[in-house]
Amino acid sequence: MEVTLLGAFAIVLMAVGTWLLRRSRVTAAQREKKRRTRIYRTGRMGDANVIDVRDSVLFYEYEISGVAYTTSQDASDFRDRLPADVAHLIGPAGIKYDSKNPANSIIICEEWSGLRPGPLQFQPMPLKEGTHL
Repeated sequence: MEVTLLGAFAIVLMAVGTWLLRRSRVTAAQREKKRRTRIYRTGRMGDANVIDVRDSVLFYEYEISGVAYTTSQDASDFRDRLPADVAHLIGPAGIKYDSKNPANSIIICEEWSGLRPGPLQFQPMPLKEGTHL
């Protein structure tokens, strides 16, 4: 009787432990958000050049201490902060990077963006009467 009771208790403990373990697991999206937040808060700033944009993936390059890095960041979580024509993002940008691992960088996160506004759009002004070019 005692052995059966101890066996049942052990099974219940294992089930509760498994449930707690699965519940406490951090998803990939949560890990990525934590990485971006850490780099935003503790990282150094630098200059980058966005070289390509495909869907919501930003490809960029930068140089730290004479070492060139080319990397990308999935910005799909920030789609509402990107322009309709993502080609306008190609060009200079700011980054934040981990000073202990400069290859670990971000170009946009929840609290910050190194993306620069697109090219200025100028509207032609109508000429006043009697004005000649």
